[in-house]
Amino acid sequence: MTTTSRNGRLQGKVAVVTGAAMGIGRATAERFTQEGAKLVVTDINEAALTSLTDSLQATGADALPVVGDVSIDADAQRMIQAAVNSFGRIDILIANAGIIPLSDVLESTGDDFDKVMAIDGRGMFLTCKYAITAMLETGGGSIVCTSSISGLAGQKRQAVYGPAKYVASGITKHLAIEWADRNIRVNAVAPGTIWTDRVKQVWDEPGGEAYIADITQRHPMGRIGEPSEVAAAILFLASDDASFITGVILPVDGGYLAQ
Repeated sequence: MTTTSRNGRLQGKVAVVTGAAMGIGRATAERFTQEGAKLVVTDINEAALTSLTDSLQATGADALPVVGDVSIDADAQRMIQAAVNSFGRIDILIANAGIIPLSDVLESTGDDFDKVMAIDGRGMFLTCKYAITAMLETGGGSIVCTSSISGLAGQKRQAVYGPAKYVASGITKHLAIEWADRNIRVNAVAPGTIWTDRVKQVWDEPGGEAYIADITQRHPMGRIGEPSEVAAAILFLASDDASFITGVILPVDGGYLAQ
């Protein structure tokens, strides 16, 4: 699905997008540059991040790559500091980095749980922490976290991923209240099933085709969403169009959670 750009909604803004190399992160980075933002894009996948950066810079965008792991304190701090060092500030953080294992509680191990919590939970906490620290120096900003329908309602085969996305939802609400009076807004999107590279890989996993067929029909709109559709919602929440909105977890789910 194509999205019409309103060029300039983020003109003069500096944004950091984590997990930017693929999927929702990549679509968000592409949309933000269309809207005039200067970007720091981060990911642990150096090759994919380089490909994204080259693509963005080819359009004339200001885009700086930072390879790193959001769950490592020094890496998370370095991602935010790169924006401050290169562009003088950070106005927007898109805390998007995460992994999506599909397993039930019997198939999952404690190590599996810890790994997902480290990236999807701790990584979000750390990048938000350092972004807020920098935003306080320049008068405020906007954070958008990537939660999930699994962070608002139970689903099968989400024994480790779902709890981590409840962490994302909780971080969003608590930080929104904590920093509202300092001009820092914190919101989240809760995507349904989206045609990311990860979801496409599910087809090749045991039971994957049946899983995709089942989850598709569970979305009332009868289809899986596109990364660009989530990016459009992230853009709205990050922009000044949402200036009186904080603490919101916005479903982008084709009606899934309305049932």
